Formats: sequence, C-alpha cells, structure tokens
Amino acid sequence: MKILIVTDAYFPQVNGVVRTLHETGEILKSQSHTIEYITPQLFFTFPMPKYNEIRLSINVWPRVGNLIKRINPDAIHIATEGPLGTMARRHCIKNNLKFTTSFHTRFDKYLKLYFPIIPSKWAEKFLANFHNKAERILVTTETMRKELIEIGINDSKMVTWTRGGNHGAFKNPKKIDLPYTRPIWIYVGRVAIEKNIRAFLELDLKGTKIIIGKGPDLEKLKKEFPKDHFLGEKTNGQLATHFASSDVFVFPSKTDTFGIVVLESLNCGTPVAAYPVPGPIDILGGSEIDTLDKDLKNSALKALNVSRKECLKFSKKYSWEETAKIFLDNISPNN
Repeated sequence: MKILIVTDAYFPQVNGVVRTLHETGEILKSQSHTIEYITPQLFFTFPMPKYNEIRLSINVWPRVGNLIKRINPDAIHIATEGPLGTMARRHCIKNNLKFTTSFHTRFDKYLKLYFPIIPSKWAEKFLANFHNKAERILVTTETMRKELIEIGINDSKMVTWTRGGNHGAFKNPKKIDLPYTRPIWIYVGRVAIEKNIRAFLELDLKGTKIIIGKGPDLEKLKKEFPKDHFLGEKTNGQLATHFASSDVFVFPSKTDTFGIVVLESLNCGTPVAAYPVPGPIDILGGSEIDTLDKDLKNSALKALNVSRKECLKFSKKYSWEETAKIFLDNISPNN
C-alpha cells in the first residue's frame, strides 16, 4: 500500500511527533509498504514566533494539492494542524478523498501560555473542526481521549495510538560513570515554558540535576540556576547513555499528550518521576513502577527506590511495532 503522511513537523526537528512518524514509517517500509511524506523540507519556511525550532511552510497552495495528485496515494494521513496539514485537509475535502488525522500536541494549552490574551476556546474550536472531518482520529492515550471529548472532538472517531521507545541506542544503552554527585536527576526535552522545567529545577533534592535539550528558555534558566548542569542537545547514543547513567528521570510537564521520553528512560532502566497527568498516568499509573504524585519531590524520592530491572521489564510492553500496527489498521484507503 502507498501511504502518504502530511506533517508540518519533521527532521531536522527533534520531538515526539517527528519520532513517531519516522519510526512508524520505517517499520511499515520494512513490511513492503510505500511511505511518502509531505514535509516542510519541500517548501520555503519561516520560524514560528516564540518557537523558532519549528519552521512554518509558505507557498503551500496549490502545491500541496498538486503533490497529493502526483503521489496518488492509497491512503492519506494528516499528522499536524499547520499550513501543510490545513492545505492537505482542504484538498481532501474538496476532492472527496478519505483521510485520517492524529492529535499530538495541545496547541490550545500552549497558546494560553504564550499568548494569554487569546481565548483558548478559539483554538479548541479550530482543533475540533480540523479533526472531526477525518475518518479516524488517532490520539495518544485514553486520558487524552477524554480531554478531547470535552473540547468537542468526536469520540466515535478517536482511536488510541500508543508509542514506543525501542529505537536506536535505546535498545542497548551504554552506561558510564558521570562526573557528578549522586543521585543524578535528569531532565530531557525542550527547554521551554510549556515543559514546566522550573518545577524540577526548584526542587530541593540532594545530588545533581542535569538538563539535556535546547529551547527558548535555555539561557534564562542557566542564569537562574547556575549550580545545575545544562548539557545542550545530545544525539541518540549520547542521550541513551545519559539516561542509563542517571538515577531518576524527572518529567515535570503537564501539557504533553504522551511523553516518548518516559519510554526512552524506561528502556534504559531509569525510573521516572512525574505528575499524575495525561501521558505519565496512562503509561505508569497503577503499575509496579508507578511513582506519580501531585508533589513532584515526593515522586522523585519514590522513584529512587524503584528497581531498574523492573523498569526494563515494563518498557517491553511498548514498541514501535505495535504503534505501526495500530496506524496501519486505522488508515482509510481511497480505493
């Protein structure tokens, strides 16, 4: 089957959306499917305000429609609600083509953080309208599904689409002796307001805090927390090594829709501290390695006592192979 994925987020970005679409595509290719992408790499782009790592495409119409015609896919999946996703959706509706969508990011919540004067209801209405035209809407977790019902997204169309963490160096991470006082508390991800990193940095914890990633708040937080170690962005191998060599991964975000980094940490045997919110509660809630707590410090201290062996065992429940299977089972062929 020839499957087209339209996404406003793709390499060189490093985030959960890109990881999900890439890993899914690679597995489906290995199963003899043809995967085509329409991404910002095919267009002129400019940086998204306050989110410079994301490039927004211009000159998208009618080029997106022409690309879809030329590719002539058997199934179309629209992964994002940006310029490319919007134009692909418009083309599909105009030409009576079936398509599926996926919900990766709570942009309505991000909008409230970055532009508080804009009513979040506007964004919620846009998101509901965007996705409700799809044949299927792939969402990250059951908890997220319940939240999306509240903003008007059609429950009967939603399908839970899980994630994996078993990629690249995370399959067999190398452990090293990091030159820091233990316990070592690690955060990995975008250094931005929506990730709630300050909640982690302000915790009164013995040992060392290290932060891996880049983003608009990096320089500001480095100045505010000079005793902590900001290591910048790391490649997969370096990242897996730092995960495996740390004692606890602290995930302070309250806005993520899943948190693939949680699975990456578990694949390295590293316990996870987090709030009981969508993503962590769906992955860890009620399990033998559940440390979730409304008090992030309590969660972190509980995570110190979690068995690394149990984390590794638990991580095997999640795989990109299952992610690809759910995706393939729910796309809607046009012939």
